[in-house]
Formats: sequence, C-alpha cells, structure tokens
Amino acid sequence: MTEHTYFVACGRGLEPAVVGELQALGMASVVEERGGASFRGTQRDAYRACLWLRSAIRVQELLLDASVYDATDLYDAIAEIDWDRYLTPEQTLAVDATIRDAPEFSHSGYTALRAKDAIVDQQRERHGTRSSVDTQLPDLPLKLLLQRDRLRLYRDYAGVSLHKRGYRPVQVKSPLNEATAAGLLLLSGWDQASPLVDPMCGSGTFVIEAALMASDHAPGLLRTFPFEFWVDFDEPTWNELLDEARARRKTKLGFALAGADRHAGAISIAKESAQLARVGELVSFHVAEAATWTPPMQPAFVATNPPYGERLEHDDDEELEACWRDLGTFLHERCPGANAWVLSGNKALTRFLRLRATKRIPVRNGPIECRWLHYELRP
Repeated sequence: MTEHTYFVACGRGLEPAVVGELQALGMASVVEERGGASFRGTQRDAYRACLWLRSAIRVQELLLDASVYDATDLYDAIAEIDWDRYLTPEQTLAVDATIRDAPEFSHSGYTALRAKDAIVDQQRERHGTRSSVDTQLPDLPLKLLLQRDRLRLYRDYAGVSLHKRGYRPVQVKSPLNEATAAGLLLLSGWDQASPLVDPMCGSGTFVIEAALMASDHAPGLLRTFPFEFWVDFDEPTWNELLDEARARRKTKLGFALAGADRHAGAISIAKESAQLARVGELVSFHVAEAATWTPPMQPAFVATNPPYGERLEHDDDEELEACWRDLGTFLHERCPGANAWVLSGNKALTRFLRLRATKRIPVRNGPIECRWLHYELRP
C-alpha cells in the first residue's frame, strides 16, 4: 500500500497521549505537533487509527501542501488535484477552513468557498454535473488549514468527531468529552488493571472509558465513518480490522470499576450509556453523596471531574465549596494509599480538598483552561 502523511487532532494538552497511542499502534514517523500529532502510514493504518484511537478527535490525510499567496493561487493548487480519485459527482462534500496569520485570506467562509469551487468546477467540466455541499454529514469532509502562505488540505477519515463513540443515549449538560476523559486516563498512567472509582461521575464518562480501555474494546466499533463510502474504500481490509477488534474484546475483568453521583438522573444516563457501550457488566454506578459513599472495593485509583462553576446546577459559590470539601472527605477517608487525579477548572476550589498536588498537567476541557491534578494519598 502507498504511504501518506496523516495528522491526528486532539484537545490541547492531550498531545502526549495521542503520540503514545500512535506509537503503541506501531505507526511510523510519529511527531508531536500543536493540537495533535502526525505520522506516516498506509490507508490501513488510517483505518486502524480511527478504530482504536481513544484520545483523538480526527484522523486526516494530507492531500495538498503548497504555497499560495492569493485566492487565485489557492484555486489553482486545489484544481490540480485529480478529484475523481476521491469523489463522484453523486456524492456530497464540505470544506472547513481555518486561517492563521494570512492577511490575504481574512474570511474563512470565502476561502472554503473558493476551495469548493475548484473541486466542483473540475467535476462540471469533466462530467457535466457536480457534487452538492452537505455541511452536516458530507461523504467527503475536507479540512483546509491556511497559515501565512502555506496551504494544507486534508480529507477527514472520521467526519463526526471521534469522541462520539455511539454510546451516549442523550446529550447531557456539560459532559466530559469522551476523548478528553480517555486522554486524561492515559496521561495519568493508570495501569488498566487496578480498581478505579469516580465519586462524582455525572454521566459516567471516566468509568465507561476506563472499562473500554481495560476490556481492550476498540472505541470506534460502535459507529460508522465517511471513508466507508469513499471511492477508494478497501472493504476487505476494513472488515478484517473489525473482525480482529471484535475478537480482542474481553467480557470479564479481574477488578472493579465504579462511579457515584448524587443525581439519580445522571446515574440513569451512565447506566444506559454503559449498556450501549457493551461494558454494562464491567462497571457499577450508584446514587450517593461523595462524602458518604463507600465504594464496592478499595480504590487504587480515583479519576474525577468535579464541578467548578460551569455546570448549571452548581452556580453558587458555597455549593461549589461544599462539593469540593465532600470530595476531599471522600479522598481522605475512603482512599488510603490511592492515586487520585482531579480535573480542575478553578484553582481557588482546590484548597478545599486539603491536599497538595504532586503533578499539574495543563489541559482544556472544551473551552475551559484546566489542570489535571495528581494527589498521592497516604496509606
């Protein structure tokens, strides 16, 4: 198979997790970059990346890397690509453009429009008809990045962000992104073989992602991808990868994974999500206050994302402080000898844990600048 250059995008701060995953998959020439990592590989490697990457949100193949100085240059460079290799006139496309430090291209919408025109004009000239634009679920999603005078054009293998595994029954308020949760677990160094709990689990993202990791369940097994409908789709290779992933899944673990939350509605969503993710038998969820919850096992590891002012039900300062005090009580009284990792988007609240962090990793949870804090709890 021919090798190509790919860029794997992720949330800020999770780049080391993505690099580690790509290296574990055996990808070649892995290089950490801002907002992700690049690698060299075949189409099969790109399929594997979509199927197995947990901390990433996109897998993109580089189609064009050129110098452009105005809209005409951009149009001409994209028009030189043989688009029959990637798209039929009956299929849909969409171009998402991002511009950085390029004064000649001040409007991303216009830049995306010129790129689209270059593609469909070629189709119309060759076939007398052209692809339509579908901004929601295009057959061929394209990502255009213009930085100064450098144009890079990618085709997006994932389409819908990879964090959407397919196990969420509903959209919950201020959820922890699945890819972010998995990336944080990878950054924490959890061995995927020790009891893990989340005493403020909300809709259960940490616990479910931990179960997917520990059971060797490929996070892409429950969804479809745009590349399955592409002109150059290699169906036998994809089916082989799916069969291999299904065969690797474990149905039992030798340790417990558990979560608790005081909101019964959140726990209901967590239980349903776990069943849809096919890890329902590997986890347990409980309606309980963090300060008084006794986990079903002695925790060796704690991973949690307590509220820090962004959740609608916790907009009162006193309530937030009480919440963090409760978490501190849980850590002090229920977790002797454990490693605890806490995601914080509000530095002022961490003092209520009555603990000193030994590691602080800067990350983003959506638009919020956070710290992934490590606490070593005394035996």
